Amino acid sequence: MSLQQLSVFVENRPGSLMAVLATLAKAQIDLNGLSVADTTEFGVLRLILSDPAKGEEVLQEAGFIVKATDDLAIDVNDAPGGLFQTAERLSSHGLNIEYMYAFGTKKDRHAMIIFKTEDNRKAAEVLKAGGVHVLDSDEVHERLYS
Repeated sequence: MSLQQLSVFVENRPGSLMAVLATLAKAQIDLNGLSVADTTEFGVLRLILSDPAKGEEVLQEAGFIVKATDDLAIDVNDAPGGLFQTAERLSSHGLNIEYMYAFGTKKDRHAMIIFKTEDNRKAAEVLKAGGVHVLDSDEVHERLYS
């Protein structure tokens, strides 16, 4: 179970984000999630899209540098220590979280966390064995829009 994410590399200047968003809007691609990380010169947009394959295609055609990766999406208890328990479980199995971002969907007092490790398959197995619900793409969309 994985979730496809696109990383788009853009210059850190006014209008760069707008150009990416305009490209997606013109192609009628829904933006389900977004994270922005920056450095002095460049930014990395991490995007969860309704149609990642089409998104990758239209963004590349528009001249953007795009990388597709498989991430994990999980449900965690939206209470103090909910994310700590998940991170502790991964760490105890030698898994490092490379990046992470979260959505407070508040559905049934759960938050949705999207992240990547060096071994997402092992991470999913470890989490499932610990009772953590690993979401597929359809479940992510459902949680964001219900």
